[in-house]
Amino acid sequence: MRTIVHLSDLHFGRVDEGIVQPLVRQIMGLHPHLVAISGDLTQRARTWQFQAARRFLDSLPRPQIVVPGNHDVPAYNLFRRFLDPLSKYRLNITDDLLPGYVDDSFAVFGLNSTLSLTTKYGQLRRGDIAVVCEKLRQLPEGITKVVVCHHPFDVPPDHAERDLIRSASSAMRAFAECGVDLILTGHLHLSHISWTAQRYRIPGYSALMVQAGTAISNRQRGELNSFNVLRLQASNVTVETMSWDQETSGYALLRTEEFRKKSDGWALASSGGNGIE
Repeated sequence: MRTIVHLSDLHFGRVDEGIVQPLVRQIMGLHPHLVAISGDLTQRARTWQFQAARRFLDSLPRPQIVVPGNHDVPAYNLFRRFLDPLSKYRLNITDDLLPGYVDDSFAVFGLNSTLSLTTKYGQLRRGDIAVVCEKLRQLPEGITKVVVCHHPFDVPPDHAERDLIRSASSAMRAFAECGVDLILTGHLHLSHISWTAQRYRIPGYSALMVQAGTAISNRQRGELNSFNVLRLQASNVTVETMSWDQETSGYALLRTEEFRKKSDGWALASSGGNGIE
C-alpha cells in the first residue's frame, strides 16, 4: 500500500498560523510515501510568501510533487506577470514545472495549469500533456497513475461551471489514452470527489477526480480547513478527508470513501463519515 498526503491552497500571506504546526505533526505521523501539493502556495506571489512556503515544504516529508496555482502568478506586476510569471516560484519552490515520481507501485506527475492572461482561470498546455502521457505510457501494467494540477476538472454540485479548467475535454481524452487513474486538484477551497465518467463519458474510461480544500489558509469558503489522505493498494483507492477540529486542536477524520477499479474504470465501493460535518 502507498499513502499520498494531498494538500492544496496554502496561501501563505493569508495563513491561520495556529494550525500550521498541528498539520505538520499530523502529516509526519502519517509517514506518507509522497506529499502532493496542488497549487496556490502564496496569496500574492510575493517573495516573503514564497519563502514562508519554502520553509513549510522543508518541514514536510519527501518526496514531494508540487505545482503552482493562479495565486503564484503576480496579479499586479504586469511586467513580471507576462514576461516571467513563475520566476519567484521557480526560484523558491522548484524549477521543475513537470515534476514526477515513480516507484514500483505508483507514478505521480505534476502539470502547470497557470496562465499569464488571467489571474484566476487555468489551462494545461498540449505539449506538457504529451510529455507526461508519454512517460505514463512507458510504465508497466499495474502501476497506479496520478496527475496533479491546480485547476479542477469537476466542481461540486451547485458550483459555477466557469471554474472548470479550460479545454478539459481534450485533456481528459489524452488522460484516457495514457491511462491516468487519479487527478488531484484544488483551487475551490472545497473538498470533493467524483469520477470522470459522470462528466466526460469516454467509453471504457473512468478516473477519479480528487479535490482538496484549503489546508491552512483563513480564506475559507464554507468549509473548515482540510486535506486528503489517499491509500493506494492494487485496484483499490481509499480517500480520507481530514478536517480541522477545534476541540482537539488537530485534524480529525471527516469522511472515508473507497473506490475500486473495474474493467471500465474507477467507481465508488463504499462511503462513510464520523458526523463532523
